[in-house]
Amino acid sequence: MHQILKSVSVIFHPLLMPIAGVIFYFAKTPRFIDREVIWAKLVSLTILTIILPILLYFLLKTLGKVNSIYLRNTKERIVPLILNAIVVLLVIQRILRPDPYIELYYFFVGILISTLACLILAILKFKASIHMIAISGVFMFFIALSIHFSININGTLAIMSIVAGAVATSRLHLKAHTYPELIMGVFVGIFPQLILVTKWL
Repeated sequence: MHQILKSVSVIFHPLLMPIAGVIFYFAKTPRFIDREVIWAKLVSLTILTIILPILLYFLLKTLGKVNSIYLRNTKERIVPLILNAIVVLLVIQRILRPDPYIELYYFFVGILISTLACLILAILKFKASIHMIAISGVFMFFIALSIHFSININGTLAIMSIVAGAVATSRLHLKAHTYPELIMGVFVGIFPQLILVTKWL
């Protein structure tokens, strides 16, 4: 059971959530977008949001700034969160302009706000769950897209609910977070996406 829950934390790592939202968007949008453009965006985003953060993690670990990829204490979180905010800002400025990707643009603006909120909490010595921030933000984005495009994704939302519950259970079982840290993570993930929905819904 311990290994299963640990695997859940790895499989649904926060680094994978933004790209999951982008893939879902391209799969469900009724707009015509050239396949080559989609692949170019996905490759660029994979490099910036997954590969680059992993490389930066190994650099920080070599420099002794972090001990593990789970960033178990608030002090370890500060530098990685700052770097992640810079990466997300780069995505917003260079890859996902408001026109024609207004939904994805504000999705990543929401991610940036959540990252900065998590950074502020870390500075204040509060360790909000980054796993729950990521999955809750994507979950809210999926709901907004279903309303925006008038599509039925109840099955996807049900699976996302199960996944979110499994991730929360794994974080508690592994003693990585407390209930308040998980609840704060859900709030920090959902609230920015919910507020920004008014910009494009």
